Amino acid sequence: MEFDLENTMTSLEEQQFDTVPNLFASESDHMPSRNLLHCLKTSGFYVSFRQEAISLILQAQYSCNHDAFIPYLAVNYMDRFISKQEIPQGKPWIIRLLVISCLSLAAKMKNAHFSVSDFQGEEAGFIFDTQTINRMELLILDALNWRMRSITPFSFVHFFISVLELKDPSTSQPLKDRATEIIFKAQNEIKFLEFKPSIVAASALLVASNELLPLQFPLFKCSFSSCAFVNKEKLLSCFNAVQEMVEMEWYESMLDTMSCTRTPLSVLDRLCTKSESETTSTTSITNGSTVPEIKRRRLNGHSSK
Repeated sequence: MEFDLENTMTSLEEQQFDTVPNLFASESDHMPSRNLLHCLKTSGFYVSFRQEAISLILQAQYSCNHDAFIPYLAVNYMDRFISKQEIPQGKPWIIRLLVISCLSLAAKMKNAHFSVSDFQGEEAGFIFDTQTINRMELLILDALNWRMRSITPFSFVHFFISVLELKDPSTSQPLKDRATEIIFKAQNEIKFLEFKPSIVAASALLVASNELLPLQFPLFKCSFSSCAFVNKEKLLSCFNAVQEMVEMEWYESMLDTMSCTRTPLSVLDRLCTKSESETTSTTSITNGSTVPEIKRRRLNGHSSK
């Protein structure tokens, strides 16, 4: 049976009323250990290793036209594996073998075709036989305690949308689509590894609602904050981190647009743009204005309301 990241539990008994509490209770078992966060904060090797691994996984997605959930699942496996297994330095072949094996496992979980030959060639520098890849897959499975049906932020999206009690049901799909985009982007950022999948999902939906339904945002924030399964402080911290990520994306997009319409874009132009952007951001937090200030709103900016 194909694994659906949005419906992690699929057996009959798991579809009962206690499915949601079970998801929240089990999500920590599907996160990287805190050891990975420590390594990423103290070791440049682990930072570059993870960045290169994610780059290779995304490269495979583009070249093989995979379902976007396959690389997402592969990165989840990779993060959980390297959080429990020490990665030896000075052996560059390890990263490619790990990536291939994680992609292979993720493809199997999605019942999707994955050709190893499409991912390794002479230009890659390393070629692994099937037996070597199978052994690496077993190492990964063992490190993950065979928990391959990963609980991710996608597992909680439907639940949190139901919590919103949207007045217009047609807005649920745009919210889900935008939150999905944010969740995909957040996986690449080291800072989100410390948050539980449910917190990332709730934060992504709050940012999406902030952009798409700004007038209802305060109500949505209250609904999530009062949810029995949600840690309010963690939600605040994660929301602000997601908002910063989205703001940076927006700012970089603005600079790209300016560089296309005003060539050349001088250093002075960039500094002026940044100064104006910071001024706008300050105004939005103070006044609680709408677009483009909506993108710059902080969750604690509504704490007094």
